Amino acid sequence: MKKRISLIVSIFVMLTTLAACSGNGGSTSNGNEPAASKEPTASTQGDGEEAAGSDISGEVVFLTHRTDMVDTEYLEYKKRFEEKYPNVDLKFEGILDYDATLKVRMASGTFPDLVMVPTIPNNELSEHFAPLNDIEFSGDIYFADLKAYEGNMYGVSSGASTVGIVYNKKAFQQAGITEIPQTYDAFLEAAQKLKDAGIIPLASNFKDKWPLDAWVYDVPTLFAETTAHQNNRAGTDTPYTMDNEYGKSWSMLRELYEKGFLEKDINSTNWEQSKKDVASGKFAMYLLGNWVINQVIENGAASEDIGFFPFPVDNSGKVKAPLNPDWFYGVNKDGNVAAAKAFLKFLIEESGYDDYSGFISTLKSKEPKLGQLAEFNGYNPTFYEPVQPVDAATQIQNKAQLDQAAVVQEFVLSKEPQKVLDKVNASWAKAKKDLGL
Repeated sequence: MKKRISLIVSIFVMLTTLAACSGNGGSTSNGNEPAASKEPTASTQGDGEEAAGSDISGEVVFLTHRTDMVDTEYLEYKKRFEEKYPNVDLKFEGILDYDATLKVRMASGTFPDLVMVPTIPNNELSEHFAPLNDIEFSGDIYFADLKAYEGNMYGVSSGASTVGIVYNKKAFQQAGITEIPQTYDAFLEAAQKLKDAGIIPLASNFKDKWPLDAWVYDVPTLFAETTAHQNNRAGTDTPYTMDNEYGKSWSMLRELYEKGFLEKDINSTNWEQSKKDVASGKFAMYLLGNWVINQVIENGAASEDIGFFPFPVDNSGKVKAPLNPDWFYGVNKDGNVAAAKAFLKFLIEESGYDDYSGFISTLKSKEPKLGQLAEFNGYNPTFYEPVQPVDAATQIQNKAQLDQAAVVQEFVLSKEPQKVLDKVNASWAKAKKDLGL
């Protein structure tokens, strides 16, 4: 379930986990009363929040992609939040295949009170979600404009991350790697040393598919040196070519596969096991966001044995990295709006979810606690922040039913990768034409 300071993912997070939720899109405290009438005023946020806690009531259901937290960490959040708002009954529902499942729920007209915003065009946000402008956070937040439309904010990022190479320092030492690679050629040399030492250089989690999003969003950003590449697809019938950022990115992964630098059987990889294998040093590296670092440590690695450095996609020596949002929280406009907004604010400011998940906080003023980010930032990378998505690109992608991570899988394994691009471009062009764009 579920994605980023990271390469700016053009915010069509295709992260992967969604699930079915409660049947009635959340309830208000008095049945048919319009949810809008219970939205918190300015005095219910900020300093007056505690005094107004009694005005926020009823059941609120949070639909989450973090199925691993439903019976663990979220229970602690529930306890603390209900102490602050004693008239609220907070419930959690965790699901897989999140994006697709939530879209089905939304199409039915019923979905929970607080969800992670799926990949829909920004001009459709107001049809489903309540504006969040009135939530008074304690400071400025990242990505405030990315899920906005006509002056209203409909989504708040659950955290920020960057994408780079998470690595096991002991594995590097065992392979005789004494310097962190800062060019792509040096990265290939390090990977060969790891392979020669009997260590799998890079865990791709190819079969699980969603980890390949880094090759869809982040690596193309590094090649293009802009996060607008997903938006730019709307202006062409052939967005995927061998010589542009997508072809270069996917060809790089194909090269790593052909050189034997990925798992031996990429069609039977396992995400949960891979965390144990990186922790033990059986696998040396991930190309993922900083959010995975705590998960590797939880699977047996000492924190001091796990490092993090920017991925060198070329030989220029220029250090580049994306700064990405993770999933955005959204409040069902027909649900228990007041309680859902209160819990959203709690998640951002008080829960500790960012530290638990290894994120950079959505609050710009909060310093991340993750030590590996200090190592990463020590390389002084140029960060590429996301731009607001262009609705046309999202509409074409949805019309074409394009799963870019699945295309990466096909591209890497195909004997004729150009034909894969030709097929995808044809589907894109048809969808674009059908939409009159």
